[in-house]
Amino acid sequence: MQSVLPGRDLFLALIRDMSPQRHLDASTARLVMNNPLYWILCWASGRVLAAYILEHPELVRDRRVLDFGSGSGVVAIAAAIAGATEAIACDIDPLALAATTHNAQMNKVSVTLSEDFESVDGNVDVILAADVLYDKDNLPWLQRFVDRAGSVLIADSRVRDFSVPPYEKICEEKSCTIPDMDESGEFNVVSVYSVMSKSDAARGTG
Repeated sequence: MQSVLPGRDLFLALIRDMSPQRHLDASTARLVMNNPLYWILCWASGRVLAAYILEHPELVRDRRVLDFGSGSGVVAIAAAIAGATEAIACDIDPLALAATTHNAQMNKVSVTLSEDFESVDGNVDVILAADVLYDKDNLPWLQRFVDRAGSVLIADSRVRDFSVPPYEKICEEKSCTIPDMDESGEFNVVSVYSVMSKSDAARGTG
């Protein structure tokens, strides 16, 4: 169990070490390469977006929130802590959803699990997504998010300065993945983009 946000009590069960010097036997190495276990890490963008939500709880409080590509569940858990009426963790990897359940229990919050974005019924007020733009094939999701929810928050360190209206860049923060993978410094700079509903814009939270 590791604390992943400075000054905040948000804990995740993560792999302890991802240093290049860590020795893996051949079978384990093949398993990791063929089945990337994204949920064993707390990625820099997820940390930044979770912290942003906890700093601005009014963005999710009393709202139905969906965390797309939830991985370890850190963003969905932050939304639940911040007072979302329902925090939905959406990930195609059932192991990620199992990890999210465990992590939510450690933080004494409840999250709803979904393996399929399209199968989530009913209205979604806010969509959150961290580190989903590493593949250009994922860019069409930006419009799908806007079509589904009034407010969207995206955090990304791989495609830092995209220009896709109506998204606006609202801040840039330095962070790192936990455990630290000694990535290039450029991947430790996270940009946050938003599309805000009229009610959020009126509050001045964007």
